[in-house]
Amino acid sequence: MKDFYDILGVGRDATINDIKKAYRKLAIKYHPDKNPKNKKEAEKKFKEATEAYSILSDKNKRREYDQYGQTSSDGSSMNFDDIFNNLGDIFSDGFDSFTDFGLNSNKKDIRNRGTNLKVKVKVNLEDIYYGNNKTIKIKKMKLAPNIKFRTCFNCNGTGVITKITNTFIGRMQTTSTCNNCKGRGKIINSKPKNANIDGFIETIEYLKLQIPIGINDGEMLKLLRKGNDAPYGGRPGDLIIIFNVLPNKKFKRKKQNLYYKLYLTIPEAILGCKKSIDTLTGKIKISISKGTQSDKKIVLKNKGLPYRNGYSYGDLIVTTRVWIPKIINNDLKNFFKKNKNNKLFYK
Repeated sequence: MKDFYDILGVGRDATINDIKKAYRKLAIKYHPDKNPKNKKEAEKKFKEATEAYSILSDKNKRREYDQYGQTSSDGSSMNFDDIFNNLGDIFSDGFDSFTDFGLNSNKKDIRNRGTNLKVKVKVNLEDIYYGNNKTIKIKKMKLAPNIKFRTCFNCNGTGVITKITNTFIGRMQTTSTCNNCKGRGKIINSKPKNANIDGFIETIEYLKLQIPIGINDGEMLKLLRKGNDAPYGGRPGDLIIIFNVLPNKKFKRKKQNLYYKLYLTIPEAILGCKKSIDTLTGKIKISISKGTQSDKKIVLKNKGLPYRNGYSYGDLIVTTRVWIPKIINNDLKNFFKKNKNNKLFYK
């Protein structure tokens, strides 16, 4: 089993800043462009470091990893294109991606990227218990069919303008983004009438989505390249799914535990009984012991929501409430008057 802390060279009490610094150091060290003679080994180390960072930098995934030694969603399936397109938060504090380290950087590709889309998806407890499928409707911008491009005449397709100036200390070269093509290297030659100025048309797409089991309210899921198309045929943006877990009339949720209120009559509480209660998988019967008080907690193990790893479950905590009637008949009234001083009714 991989030790992600050992891979990054940090302790288990490392802060998020410690983890970022360690990952940045390894990403620079093992970037394939910096290791042309040992590219395969460097690529392996780079991916290991990225996988470790993807787990330890995420609060929920790190908690799962610390508790179970694994997570339900790791970074082992990442490819290099995905990695480089999602490194902005690591190298954004004073660095321009990998360029400040002399590594290859395609600024034109980064600039020519589609915008991300955010979509809120409402789910209920049953959805996140079973991992149900949902079909979601997405409005997105797509490049119009039959659109044609041509090379920018201003920069000859480079996306930048280079100027050489003679100064008293010698010749100085400066580069700037081409203002004609905005750094893309090409411009629209012709487009359909229904396309906007950037060659886009608004489309409706329907996407089938499997709800991640155990998902929490407000958690997000990123679907790579499912966002808006990029202008001029670059990399599409990503689709960010934000989950909104709807309240449930029967259950209250705290993390993976569910809470259920069970109302008992006075005779049921005194004499004991069997009660049928609801769970997410159907009704079950539980035994109520004699003399059950209000606010008694009955813990039903593994009857709550699944954890993200899919191997363990929270609990269902049943809290009893003894129902006191507001209106009673004369027989009951006489009974309670007769027994109001009975010591058995006192604690």
